[in-house]
Amino acid sequence: VGCDRSKNLVDICGEKHFQAFVCDALSVPIRSSSCDACISIAVIHHFSTAERRLATIRELARLLRPGGTALIYVWAMEQEYKNQKSKYLKEKNGSKNKDKKMNIGTTQRPLSDQGPDNSSQDSAWSDQLLKDLKDESCGAKLVADFRLPVHTNRTSFHSQDLLVPWHLKGGTKKKEENVDTALVPDGSKESQELSPVFHRYYHVFCEGELEAVCRSLDCVRVQRSYYDQGNWCVILEKL
Repeated sequence: VGCDRSKNLVDICGEKHFQAFVCDALSVPIRSSSCDACISIAVIHHFSTAERRLATIRELARLLRPGGTALIYVWAMEQEYKNQKSKYLKEKNGSKNKDKKMNIGTTQRPLSDQGPDNSSQDSAWSDQLLKDLKDESCGAKLVADFRLPVHTNRTSFHSQDLLVPWHLKGGTKKKEENVDTALVPDGSKESQELSPVFHRYYHVFCEGELEAVCRSLDCVRVQRSYYDQGNWCVILEKL
């Protein structure tokens, strides 16, 4: 059984005769301890606070029967690991610039609007995790102000919290749609055809971060933690 926040994606599953329903990863309408296995692929890195990311993993654990397992994949900060570039970097479309800089665009939505009041609700655990991550040499830079950088596709990450452009291919621009033209070179064919560009929030994980979040839960055991093509991955077992 599959679930997703997007009704359109769930409808596609239905058309292909798969069982799927719309729900929120923070509150899955399935009874506790009823699943042999759960997978969460490319979901948790979209949650904007440490508390929500932890709550999502706790919800996965709730669904599992004792002895059940869960597989989690999140996007990695390290897109070049052990001298090997990820598939994401290798698929750069014809660019010869190895160290292309990030497009430091901004959005109107501040970090402070994306979740609870961090000053009053951050747990001691998340404070300690943040301290530990600052001590790690993953090269992440803390956001200096309330605006998020906009990532340049197929390049390395320079911030853990960022927005990744989603270019709607074949889309027809509507008057009310907000199109980011700063990402498209002037005079190019793309700038003339202006397709909508949507920005998706990501928190990319440093080495050890996902495992640390999982180990903070008493109800699960980390069976395995590994790197796979630009993703950090963990396999959990419900105790």
